[in-house]
Amino acid sequence: MKFIVSSSILYKELQTLSGVINSSNTIPILDNFLFEVDKNKLTISSSDLESTMTSQIDIESTSNDKIAVSAKLLTDILKTFSEQPLTFIKTENNTIEISASNGKYSLAYLEGEEFPKQVEILDAHETILNSVYLGNAINSTIFAAGTDDLRPVMSGVFFQFNSDSLKFVATDAHKLVKFETSEYTANNVSEFIIPKKPLQILKGILQAEDLDLTIQHNDSNAKFTFGKSSITCRLIDGKFPNYEAVIPKENPNVLTIDRQLFLNSVRRVSIFSNKTTNQIKLKIAGSLLNISAEDFDFSNKADENLECQYSGDDMQIGFNSKFLIEMLNNLDSEIITLSMSHPNRAGIIRPVNDDNNVKESITMLVMPVMLND
Repeated sequence: MKFIVSSSILYKELQTLSGVINSSNTIPILDNFLFEVDKNKLTISSSDLESTMTSQIDIESTSNDKIAVSAKLLTDILKTFSEQPLTFIKTENNTIEISASNGKYSLAYLEGEEFPKQVEILDAHETILNSVYLGNAINSTIFAAGTDDLRPVMSGVFFQFNSDSLKFVATDAHKLVKFETSEYTANNVSEFIIPKKPLQILKGILQAEDLDLTIQHNDSNAKFTFGKSSITCRLIDGKFPNYEAVIPKENPNVLTIDRQLFLNSVRRVSIFSNKTTNQIKLKIAGSLLNISAEDFDFSNKADENLECQYSGDDMQIGFNSKFLIEMLNNLDSEIITLSMSHPNRAGIIRPVNDDNNVKESITMLVMPVMLND
């Protein structure tokens, strides 16, 4: 095996692929990248058994071979190089030699056949959508996914595809986010749950890209293919909760307010809230919103008044400020609405879009907390 490759291009790909590799692996081969050389193409793979990512870059070579090389050693050395061509040569004493402009470096390799093979998606359903849309969908929902190992179905994002729309939903039982688009549709009705880890990797890549992305999935695995890269992951097994049943349909009390003003106020007031409950109180009367918090244990207290638009009955409702801040942070519209029915029912946050984009909608649900008084 011998090939020549750009140091910066290789390093950029390895940085992304490193996201799949766990910090501690029980199987030593998983601490490595798989390099597969096929003439002028280098395919690089990383895996944690649950997820596998591959990427392809152009090289100069006439070889056809595959080896596994240490991910940490290779990324550590590559990040020190300025842009230059690097020559990789497989030697007879089980090392790969890297020749740079001012030195040579040798590192041991493992046989490529030992590396786990990427799962083939047989009998797959296929959907094509824009990478920016999927990036937005992931970014809008993933923060709401749970972390409870006892409820694995809530630890990922639920993909719900049909001929009318694509829906992406995440919940941890305290908050719920639904991102829906009718810009793209699917030929088949399908539902599946993707784990957070591959989605976090995708999120970091896709929002900087603008290209067609293909999603293939069957009952056990899914594959995302974009450009010269792909991620294959195992689906979370189980049935996602009936999320539509928990979204209140009648919410006559509607608060309309500047998102950034509301977010800044909630942030400030929450500093004075109880650190166990993070509880803040919203008191709405006419066009005045009062936001307050109190920590009785330390006699800390804060309240602020904001101008708002409001239609409905005067109301007092409590929320966990941490959840409110997360939701407001993950919206980019200037104006939002908070719709409510009763103090013991969930509040619904939605962006108010100036462009009237009816093809894309975000619904955020936050459960209330019982007020101390």
